[in-house]
Amino acid sequence: MAEKYDFIAIGDIVVDEFIRLKEASVHCNINHESCEICMRFADKVPFEEAYFVPAVGNSPNAAVSAARLGLKTALVTNLGEDDYGRDCLAALRAAGVAQKFVKIHPGCRTNHHYVLWYHDERTILIKHEVYAYALPDIGEPSWIYLSSMGETSLEFHSQIAKYLNDHPTIKMAFQPGTYQIRFGADKLKDIYARTEVVFCNKEESQRILKTEEEDVKKLLAGMRGLGPKIAVITDGKAGAYVSDGKWTWFMPGYPDPKPPLERTGAGDAFSSAFTAALCLGLDIETALRWAPINSMSVVQGVGAQAGLLTREQLLDYLKNAPADYAPKNI
Repeated sequence: MAEKYDFIAIGDIVVDEFIRLKEASVHCNINHESCEICMRFADKVPFEEAYFVPAVGNSPNAAVSAARLGLKTALVTNLGEDDYGRDCLAALRAAGVAQKFVKIHPGCRTNHHYVLWYHDERTILIKHEVYAYALPDIGEPSWIYLSSMGETSLEFHSQIAKYLNDHPTIKMAFQPGTYQIRFGADKLKDIYARTEVVFCNKEESQRILKTEEEDVKKLLAGMRGLGPKIAVITDGKAGAYVSDGKWTWFMPGYPDPKPPLERTGAGDAFSSAFTAALCLGLDIETALRWAPINSMSVVQGVGAQAGLLTREQLLDYLKNAPADYAPKNI
């Protein structure tokens, strides 16, 4: 019999190499809806410093977050048989994330992304290696957390949907990644139909729904219309919105103790804390109080995991929250 886990994350693992840019500029359109980072072409461009961060990616970040919040956690992912893969395994071990579902592929490389860091924002250059995706017997965890995978993973999503239908007690959180959004909602209809809670930011929701709609309530209804029972849409510094079909809430961000250092992993920290709270049997309003605190902490450090909080740390922040830090029905 497979070991029982509270939280199993499924998705690609990567190593991130941060390059803090020194000489760059940002150019936006008149509405600041589309911006581009620019550097001198065909020249040597100085940078300030570089950082190497192993075992990251949406799903590994969520797994580490859930482990720190006290859940028994595992990760389903693929690694190359290389030094980067060994670095990832060591980092997962140190974080308390079970590795029994990590598959190592001889002769393959581990995913390696580059993060261009300028001011407090980042632009990520992504490349997913080609792996033969296969779902192991993961037993019946309380929750699955599904997120970013490569462009060859479409059929693998059918395996996941079938496993979920064969194990109806499992709940799933879905945070669509780049290629999962590109696949389109129709090709992932079985995944959306089996999703308990879906997470995306406002721009991602518009791409998923193929709309220019700006009304967040309509976007929430559209996301729920794909099948999820709960839809969560984040809107950066403006806060987050949640709907379960009966109620719709707005949640402000938790005040930053100082200006953010860089924002990699803020969304993963939010959605993983929200999911962990639900996994622990807490209600949506409590999950909404947890999530921005974890996100606030992550942007104070470099990379997606250094600032992830333990449950004790998160509850300490919650005790000291401003009086108006609470979800509001809208």
